[in-house]
Amino acid sequence: MDDRFSGIREFLAAVEMGSFTAAADKLNITGSAVGKSISRLEQRLNTQLFHRSTRKITLTKEGEVWLHSCLRIMEELEQAENLLSSEQQEPIGQVRIDMPTTFGREYILTKLLSLTEKYPKLRLSLGFQDRKVDMIAEGVDIAIRFGELGDLSDIIAKQIGRFQNQLCATSQCIEKFGMPVHPRDLCALPCLTGNQSSWALLNENNEPTDFSLNVRHQLNDGNALLQAVLSHCGIAFLPDWLIQPALEAGRLVQLLPEFTPPPEPIYVLWQKKLHLQPKVKVIVNGLSEV
Repeated sequence: MDDRFSGIREFLAAVEMGSFTAAADKLNITGSAVGKSISRLEQRLNTQLFHRSTRKITLTKEGEVWLHSCLRIMEELEQAENLLSSEQQEPIGQVRIDMPTTFGREYILTKLLSLTEKYPKLRLSLGFQDRKVDMIAEGVDIAIRFGELGDLSDIIAKQIGRFQNQLCATSQCIEKFGMPVHPRDLCALPCLTGNQSSWALLNENNEPTDFSLNVRHQLNDGNALLQAVLSHCGIAFLPDWLIQPALEAGRLVQLLPEFTPPPEPIYVLWQKKLHLQPKVKVIVNGLSEV
């Protein structure tokens, strides 16, 4: 008999209740039965899941990893039951979503919160960061990404929009430091970047080329970069969705438009599974037009 699921019930009860004795009361079995079941589980996994003392139990680092996996398994089982039930097809449960920091706050968060108003049994776990997470390893259900995606053997991607980075500065900055007439001029003008030392712009032959910069300030947040360029500190290379209001208001000027690279795609990604869970489906559909 396959015993890979043996001990999970006792493990989750012990985590929830904080002791083997309380877990035993919850499960209506003896404390020794709980302890033996978890010991057998640890032997099978060849790792210690709990730090044990006379007063309490706490999860080890490996126990935290196992807890996350067990909770995912239990939620998958719950979702499978819902899918097979003719009475319940509504989105239920937690969805972990990872997205770029500034874009997520400005454009995605409001849409997600409105979905939870429509589907009150949805629970969101939102991550805002600009690194590309490993969705499978980190248990991320949905991610928003820009540009080329690379290998997606276990991931499905759907394009939901486009954006274009544009060079921009204030009129006061241009008056003080001068107007660039070619991307080569950026090596002599103050530039505001995240952590880049060059920007990919088009050359005279319409080919993408990395042009070196004179980096004045580095700021790893889109809103902070926008505030810095609006404070006349230098030239920035920012997405149109972020700077469009300032351009329309005349607070910023677009520079070197003839060297601006073509738009890049915006994707929503989700894990490839046999059934698209209702909770994932409604969010993917809700984000289809960003």
